[in-house]
Amino acid sequence: MNYKVVLDNVLHEPSLIVVPCYNEEKNVESVVNELLRQVGFEKLIIAIVDGASTDRTAEIARELASKHPNVCLISNPQRYQSAAVNLAVQQLGADFEYLIRVDAHSSYPPDFCYTLVSEAIRTGADSVVVSMKTQGKRFFQKAAAAAQNSPLGNGGSAHRSMQAGGRWVDHGHHALIRVKAFEAVGGYDTSFSHNEDAELDLRLGKAGFRCWLTNETSIDYFSRETPWKLFLQYFRYGRGRARTVFKHGRMKVRQAVPLAILPMLLLALATPFFWLAAVPAAAWAGLCLIWGAVIGISERNLPAMLSGFAAMIIQLGWSAGFWTQLLRMAVGRGNR
Repeated sequence: MNYKVVLDNVLHEPSLIVVPCYNEEKNVESVVNELLRQVGFEKLIIAIVDGASTDRTAEIARELASKHPNVCLISNPQRYQSAAVNLAVQQLGADFEYLIRVDAHSSYPPDFCYTLVSEAIRTGADSVVVSMKTQGKRFFQKAAAAAQNSPLGNGGSAHRSMQAGGRWVDHGHHALIRVKAFEAVGGYDTSFSHNEDAELDLRLGKAGFRCWLTNETSIDYFSRETPWKLFLQYFRYGRGRARTVFKHGRMKVRQAVPLAILPMLLLALATPFFWLAAVPAAAWAGLCLIWGAVIGISERNLPAMLSGFAAMIIQLGWSAGFWTQLLRMAVGRGNR
């Protein structure tokens, strides 16, 4: 297809941007303002879907909707992001060709949506996913970002590598999905609080839909601000992955490796009785800390030198979440 024709066609493609929110008063206005500056569209609607926030998120969203005719607020009593996107598509999707999902705690270039739609038209993809680079403003955020941008914290995930784009993949950071494809597989599984994107991609793939990882655009994502918040984030990711594996019976090697971390740390509790019990956990901690120091030195970045510590939090949180969810499912309490 002639690329100029592709770009000309983007202008006329109606697109729905969905912004799932929960307690995002610090971020929602800035991200919506970025989205309002998106170029190249005749029809672009921004739906802020608030999951019963306890801060000023809904108030700010109402103010934005009153100022801008192409911004609307939808209430999401189920709270989960999966339910938020489904609600927006159910209420507004009939008028749109493309669904574009964005995160309130990320940053987007002015041609982000335009590039996604042009890539969908050019490649014929049913889903266009993007690479993401994690950023930080404070010291610990920067350490966590350095970990998340490296195999130490992301396990070699394709969409976490800024050089990995421009190819067909089975999963990536969700950006654009054709509404018809989304509806054909039933949208997100709203029982998932996390990992709903990877679970949906499995169903899209099984149904014959194709996913394109573009290298024409990317997003900046802001890491969690404290060690505890980072742990909880990956604990929930681990739980979500366990549910996905239980539902579909598929797991990659890079995802299975961190499962050993929690058992290693539990084994280390036997050190007073058997000193070799500490060796696996000590080797893991040493590897992370040394790798993190190498990252910091190579980047000449002091916070990045602590990326090994942040990676340990990431890996332990993911492992603990996975095993916790397996235990919950074993006793019949694993629906959420």
